[in-house]
Amino acid sequence: MTSEALLTWARGPGFDLALAIFVLGMLLRLFEILSLGNKPDLAEGRGSGVVGGLKTIITRNWPRGTVFAREPVRIINGYVFHLGFFIVLFFYGPHIELFQTKLGLSWPGLPTGVIDAVAVITVASLVLALVMRLTSPVLKQISSVGDYVAWAATLLPVLTGYLAYNHMLVPYTQMLALHLLSVELLLIVAPFTKLTHMFSFVLSRWYQGYQAGHRGIES
Repeated sequence: MTSEALLTWARGPGFDLALAIFVLGMLLRLFEILSLGNKPDLAEGRGSGVVGGLKTIITRNWPRGTVFAREPVRIINGYVFHLGFFIVLFFYGPHIELFQTKLGLSWPGLPTGVIDAVAVITVASLVLALVMRLTSPVLKQISSVGDYVAWAATLLPVLTGYLAYNHMLVPYTQMLALHLLSVELLLIVAPFTKLTHMFSFVLSRWYQGYQAGHRGIES
């Protein structure tokens, strides 16, 4: 298969297939979470579960002071690659055009030079995250194959996108095809790894906050 044919497949049937797996897989995982249910809370209500749930969703966006004091580099790095990935995904011009084609939604993008710099920072941050995972006895012990698969699936779209934009390593058409295939890999593996947290974190925070709020305690 030529690079042009691979790119055509990746832009068409390949992307549609990966997107269908992503959507159906995520819906299935969310259904599994919601169908678990929860045991009736027989304790007398001392506060608002709704307020507690909403508060926890918001306040868990930053760490407790005691936790940050123990691992400031790992925590800051986590914010860096999450924010960097978000910026590259949603504020790069061609990506916005894709969202407009698929969803009919559009918004202003950032200059390509900014996106290029953010991509470099994001790749470096993800590499640092892997190094810290491999060198920390605790993180290394609790890491599974799925963690490393999720890491690779997150890194590859950013890395190949950077290489394609800068015309590095291989011809542009070939690298662009590899970039699209890496995006499709991410879409396919996301519902079956810890990457499901991109959606499930809201449910878990809501549940914990609701329970704590109902009992009148801090989550």
